[in-house]
Amino acid sequence: MVEDAKSVEEEGQQTTNHQQGQEHGSGSADGAGKEELKDPNFSELGGETRGGATISNIDMIMDIPVTVSVELGRTKLLISELLGLGQGSVVELKKLAGEPVEVLVNGKLIARGEVVVVDEKFGIKLTDIVSITERINRLK
Repeated sequence: MVEDAKSVEEEGQQTTNHQQGQEHGSGSADGAGKEELKDPNFSELGGETRGGATISNIDMIMDIPVTVSVELGRTKLLISELLGLGQGSVVELKKLAGEPVEVLVNGKLIARGEVVVVDEKFGIKLTDIVSITERINRLK
């Protein structure tokens, strides 16, 4: 029984020594067991083929919902003025009638446009798309 315990302990020690040798990159004396490092092989960015159809990377995000809002104007009120508002009150905005409204996507300005009526619903006719440089400048 004592001999069995010693042989199990010796086998465990040999396994541990072998694993440590692999972790530290030491193999046998002739260099066998070392792996050669290779450059990674990445696929090109662009279209991906599925079922014979090419799908561009942008198609992967096309069904993500975003919130689009239109800002007609803003104003500042005192708390007393705010509390005095009731049904039929008119709040004067700091934007002139006919001045372009701002179109926001997830709270970021992306365009300006004019308010139009389409089939008895309000709509926006885009008149100016905000340039990338203007969007970057607004982040600063």
